Amino acid sequence: MLTKRIIPCLDIKNGRTVKGVNFINLRDAGDPVELATFYSENGADELVFLDISATEERRKTLSDLVLSVAEAINIPFTVGGGISSVEDVSVLLKNGADKVSINSSAVKNPELINQLSTTFGSQCIVVAIDAKEIDGEWKVHLVGGKVPTNLNLFDWAKEVEARGAGEILFTSMDNDGTKAGFANNALAKLSKELTIPVIASGGAGNIQHFIDTFTKGNADAALAASVFHFKEIEITNLKNNLMQQGIPVRV
Repeated sequence: MLTKRIIPCLDIKNGRTVKGVNFINLRDAGDPVELATFYSENGADELVFLDISATEERRKTLSDLVLSVAEAINIPFTVGGGISSVEDVSVLLKNGADKVSINSSAVKNPELINQLSTTFGSQCIVVAIDAKEIDGEWKVHLVGGKVPTNLNLFDWAKEVEARGAGEILFTSMDNDGTKAGFANNALAKLSKELTIPVIASGGAGNIQHFIDTFTKGNADAALAASVFHFKEIEITNLKNNLMQQGIPVRV
């Protein structure tokens, strides 16, 4: 049985880690290299680094900061934000990223998923999907959740898999930063309809929420930010609780 992964997320803006609620009201959460080092040494299975304003500001991901983080940790490291070409991915992988995450660029140019998975292998291509439930239908949003589309979450996720993505990072915009739990109904449907791993994101507030997303949402991994950054949940303690519930984790 595959172990479930716990993944802290560093949302980066102006070189600092930030965290908001429903994608807005950002506040400072610390130095990314210090946080990355702490997580690497304290039980995180992977780390996600998202340069959250790169797409909106029409610039590349902060590759120097990626290198600094990569040099400080010894766990798999996914980088996203402002990635729109094979060249962008090549630079990030050379700077120490193990995987890359694409979002807006994949919707605007779906063929990019095919190109990246063919060039680098699907195992290092994560497609992030930010979605919001509107009138009972999950709609995909772009540019850090600022631009709505008519794309249906589940249709897009299936296309992403067919084009060669190795993993989906699904963030519920409704749940993000609320600490009210993950969007487990949507996650369960995604995991049923896809064969690639699904990472749950948005809504972690306590240990029970992680238990629920693995048991009810059937997520393969759970990503969180503020509960880890502000020491509300300690990863070792979280994993001990998951093991007590019979949920397999790496210790």
